[in-house]
Amino acid sequence: MSLIIRQPKLSLEEKERERLAKGESGILGKEGLKAGIEAGNINITSGEVFEIEEHISERQAEVLAEFERRKRARQINVSTDDSEVKACLRALGEPITLFGEGPAERRERLRNILSVVGTDALKKTKKDDEKSKKSKEEYQQTWYHEGPNSLKVARLWIANYSLPRAMKRLEEARLHKEIPETTRTSQMQELHKSLRSLNNFCSQIGDDRPISYCHFSPNSKMLATACWSGLCKLWSVPDCNLLHTLRGHNTNVGANCIHPNPLSPWPKDVNLASCAADGSVKLWSLDSDEPVADIEGHTVRVARVMWHPSGRFLGNFKNRDLQVGFSWAAMNQNQKRVYNKVRAKCICF
Repeated sequence: MSLIIRQPKLSLEEKERERLAKGESGILGKEGLKAGIEAGNINITSGEVFEIEEHISERQAEVLAEFERRKRARQINVSTDDSEVKACLRALGEPITLFGEGPAERRERLRNILSVVGTDALKKTKKDDEKSKKSKEEYQQTWYHEGPNSLKVARLWIANYSLPRAMKRLEEARLHKEIPETTRTSQMQELHKSLRSLNNFCSQIGDDRPISYCHFSPNSKMLATACWSGLCKLWSVPDCNLLHTLRGHNTNVGANCIHPNPLSPWPKDVNLASCAADGSVKLWSLDSDEPVADIEGHTVRVARVMWHPSGRFLGNFKNRDLQVGFSWAAMNQNQKRVYNKVRAKCICF
């Protein structure tokens, strides 16, 4: 019987450790290291290092992030309706279609966008759209609020003033409807002919600064102008002579309006109203160049003022808010404010 003894295999690393432990020198010893340095094959004179592991980690992170994005994109469900896909792209602020893009490519583009921004972005956009739509619907709904008793009295007075005149206008409209069509057509043609023949009658320089508004008196014999210089001027018609210069505003005058009834019981007290960019509203008389009254309560620009046809109420609005109606009592000439705040872009009675 033969006896076989096997020696365990040692790795090169273990052999090198044994050699170094015995203190042997060789090619890999100190002499070999010195020879390599002298030959220029080994450079250990500086401590410069290259962080390979960090760069590899960043690159790996980018690759992993891309794989995660693709994974999320595969899990996102996108509608097959092309119109809904376009609506989603529009909601995300993306172009609804690109050159040469079909429905399938459009769906894939939407899926890729959602994988980057997340599906919550689309939900948030839809929620904001629904909120704005709801607020718009609420804005268009009729709402009621409790106002002062003076507002009720003013509205009843305006209704009693307006309803008989509305009945008269309707009756005139019925009579006008009974006129033959040929007669109405000829009257319209005559009107157009006279309008085409209109020409400049006179001209006048109103102010050094731009003129923002002008308004004729009810008898068309006087014209009131509002200027950015803060002045209101009254001119005679048709010779355009300056009658009065009203000084009281310190900034741009937005509009003015002459009282509709010069034969009212108080013609010497209030003949004109004006408003300015600093929120001031002033009432003027033709007997004085200074305002007879100031309407307070406006902190921002007042854009327009307008008298009610009766001359009893003055309406004005600021920044789309029709806020104050100014009432003049015919007997004692005391002023009362009638508050009626609504949203408006202009004012007209």
